[in-house]
Amino acid sequence: MSSHPSPVDAGSGGDAPQARVIPIAQADSDEGGLYAARKKIQPRAIKGRFNTLRWAMVWITQLVFYGLAWLPWNDRQAVLFHLVERKFYIFGLILWPQDVLYLTLLLIISALGLFLVTAVAGRVWCGYACPQSVYTEIFMWIERKIEGDRAARMKLDATPLGVRKLALRGAKYGAWAALALWTGFTFVGYFTPIRELAGEVAKWSLGPWETFWMFFYAAFTYMFAGHMREQVCKYMCPYARFQSVMFDPDTLVVSYDYNRGEPRGNKKRAKDGQAVGDCVDCDWCVQVCPTGIDIRKGLQYECIGCALCIDACDQVMDKLGRPRGLIAYTTERTLLDKKPAHEGWREVLAHILRPRVILYCSLLALIVSGFAWSLFTRTPVKMNVLRDRATLAREVEGGRIENAYRVRIMNTSEHAQRFTVTLEGLDGAELVGLRDIEVEASGSRDVPVQVQIDAGALEPGAHEITFNLQAIDAPDVRVKEKTSFLQPR
Repeated sequence: MSSHPSPVDAGSGGDAPQARVIPIAQADSDEGGLYAARKKIQPRAIKGRFNTLRWAMVWITQLVFYGLAWLPWNDRQAVLFHLVERKFYIFGLILWPQDVLYLTLLLIISALGLFLVTAVAGRVWCGYACPQSVYTEIFMWIERKIEGDRAARMKLDATPLGVRKLALRGAKYGAWAALALWTGFTFVGYFTPIRELAGEVAKWSLGPWETFWMFFYAAFTYMFAGHMREQVCKYMCPYARFQSVMFDPDTLVVSYDYNRGEPRGNKKRAKDGQAVGDCVDCDWCVQVCPTGIDIRKGLQYECIGCALCIDACDQVMDKLGRPRGLIAYTTERTLLDKKPAHEGWREVLAHILRPRVILYCSLLALIVSGFAWSLFTRTPVKMNVLRDRATLAREVEGGRIENAYRVRIMNTSEHAQRFTVTLEGLDGAELVGLRDIEVEASGSRDVPVQVQIDAGALEPGAHEITFNLQAIDAPDVRVKEKTSFLQPR
């Protein structure tokens, strides 16, 4: 198996250990084999600047997720992907199925943004903003509040099932289930107006698809965040598997400073002349890790870049009166050059404008600019011209040839508009039917129209014509749609 860009191992000790990258396979083999049974992880709670940042992201993401669904906008929900009406409302923007291009561009922007962030700072998305990490953190906070700290939880796990254990587990699972159900309800509330959904829940009159998806999303939230936790990151998330292709020697990752920390031990108990590093082998870095890895073995694909091990190690260094940074965000280049790990920030800043980053930034700037320009210049009306397939062409009174069409007008603005329809492309062609059309705000209307022309004015076959739609009260709002006029033989 190929090695990932990773911190270097401490080697076998000595004054100048040789730097080498640890392959992922080696790290896995140290844990008991490829198919080792899962060992339940009970992370230790830790305080520190990175933990504070993680919780800030938890609050921000969840305030947006749970709160945005209730935010009103022009007498409707501010953000709503209304499947029944086939309209997407995003504040003042109204998108229709024909606007799938915007979704495509948004997905491309998200992917490139993830590649850029990963190239610069590793898996910070996983550690701070990934829904799996965020909800796992929330569920573990509930667990700590009900069952106690790490030692108490481990003791409870080892205790035979009794009244106390049953009560604590019941309270925990009940709280998890309540949060999961509220999460599922909120999720569905982005596809069905959430106030209507709340009324249906209160009356026990939910529709079948709303019921299914609410409980489906709740069940997966409960299972993934409550029980599977790190297993999702280790074995189900594809991002962990292909992250290595986005890393390079200048990527900022959480790393252990082997030059400073090895050999591990207690300096006070060290024998005369024995070299001892700053790592006292307290294992706090392992105990706080949500995926249960030992960062001192090098970067492993299970590492989500949460930096809780940095907070833990810094606290130990503070108690020992030693400088922080034994575990820090750094780069592989820094470690191979045997520089202090905490200088990794300087290394990244010095190499931030490298080809990969420049390429990602350029592509992002180009696509985001095009995306923004397309949104700001989009016309607030759409038109589709559909031929009446029941009657392709027919002869009508007066020896004229008639083609029938259905003009569908979609008003994507938030106020009613009046339109006029004209025709161009065929000399002598006449538009028969309703020409002045009013369409309600955020609505659509189908209008049957006929195009007639003298029978001898055209050669047999298909001839291109253009329908013009013009807003009466807004001269700048106009669209065109081409179609064909069939002249029979």
